[in-house]
Amino acid sequence: MATTSPTLPRQVTPPVFVLSDAAPGALDGQVIALPVWADDDALIIGPGADGIDADLLGLLDLEGATGKAGEVTAYPLLGDGPTRRILLVGVGDQSRTAFRRAGAALARAVRDVESVATSIPALEPETALEPFVAGLVLGSFGFNWRSAGPGWEAVRSVTLAELGPVYAAALERAEAMARASWLARFLATVPSNLKSPQWLAEQAVAVAEEAGLKAAVWDESALEAEGFGGILGVGSGSATPPRMVRLDYTPTKHTRSTPTIALVGKGITFDTGGLTIKPAEGMTTMKRDMTGAAVVLATMSALAAVDCPVKVVGLLPMAENAISGSAMRPGDVLRHYGGRTSEVTNTDAEGRLVLADAMAYAVEKVKPDALVDVATLTGAIKVALGQQVGGLFATSDTLADAILEAGETAGEPLWRFPLAAAYEERLASKVADADNGPGGPGAITAALFLQHFSGGLPWAHLDIASVGDAPADDYEWTPGPTGFGVRALLTWLGSRDVTV
Repeated sequence: MATTSPTLPRQVTPPVFVLSDAAPGALDGQVIALPVWADDDALIIGPGADGIDADLLGLLDLEGATGKAGEVTAYPLLGDGPTRRILLVGVGDQSRTAFRRAGAALARAVRDVESVATSIPALEPETALEPFVAGLVLGSFGFNWRSAGPGWEAVRSVTLAELGPVYAAALERAEAMARASWLARFLATVPSNLKSPQWLAEQAVAVAEEAGLKAAVWDESALEAEGFGGILGVGSGSATPPRMVRLDYTPTKHTRSTPTIALVGKGITFDTGGLTIKPAEGMTTMKRDMTGAAVVLATMSALAAVDCPVKVVGLLPMAENAISGSAMRPGDVLRHYGGRTSEVTNTDAEGRLVLADAMAYAVEKVKPDALVDVATLTGAIKVALGQQVGGLFATSDTLADAILEAGETAGEPLWRFPLAAAYEERLASKVADADNGPGGPGAITAALFLQHFSGGLPWAHLDIASVGDAPADDYEWTPGPTGFGVRALLTWLGSRDVTV
């Protein structure tokens, strides 16, 4: 019997930012937000506090404020003017992290507010602008499928006071990066009764059209004709067939010697574990097992906005790992793109099977100067790192250092793990080139499995299963899928000298 796909309801939308030379008190914001920090045990407010008729320091003292990053103290205003509240927002040590936390705290404090005027980034624009915008946008994120609509709305308009048009390009870049992270988080949150491989491929094509990217889509027939056995094997048990999408970005100024980076993102639109079925509680977050593909898609969407100077090819191998009479079985052997074979001893180790196909394709057809894959790949990385730091493996110290530095700058920290050859023997299979379920140490053996498909290129593997979900509100993280990795990749790829 035919079924009708559900219709996605109206969603919360991210705030819009504008610049103004004026002080916040001269603007018509419903809320004015000013920065606060401690200096020699004394609290300081500014810029923008001059001319505001309020005993703000007295209020801070009364409330026991400290000025730490993300602390918010509210001062309600009575009268007929447009401004109803002044918010004093702690910016701590005025680092990038502190400004990002200040932005996120402000976002939560001004939900359902029409307009805000703030001088927080004006305190240190070169340091503050990008992280403040990221924090405010991502702290505003919400997803809704309620019959009554969203439970709240993000602030509609944010005026960055005391910042003139000289910062227009920096603001455009900051907004693009933040909205790309929002896109990844949104896609990872969409339930899987809508988010099939076909649906996700359609979203990728739509994003490509808007961002000026070239796009190509492989359906199940094309995947079979070209030998993508890993993607087909994982998707064989689902009523919704697999897809692969290729997206191409070419910078405006390029030559024949312009380097090419290939990004590959795991796109498992739902993961039951297959016949090696997950326990019920292990499936509750598996709609976000395509976060790697969402991160790559979102990154591709903002490359032009961050003026990425290199060519980038994004590959999204997508399948649903379902259970049925046609699902792949333990003991099956899959032939990947390019001919290498894998014995499937664990159908819940499916992400590496789809990544392997796309990586092998990238090596043969894209011929990049560097290869990076992103995946919510192993529970083992979460055991090792908790839920605040992502895992990184790399064959190139130069590439690893560049991505680690970008992650630290963007507020998406990564920790490098070894590609320890001592565990290579665990991949051995009696019938195939490798066993897809070689056991522990799980994050390392998964990376070693993928390394065989990297073609000897400088390669980095981001295992973000540790940070794929945020359990609670935590500064710029809101509960649910995080889209972790977008800002790190855009910080790296948007630098003037992209190190590979």
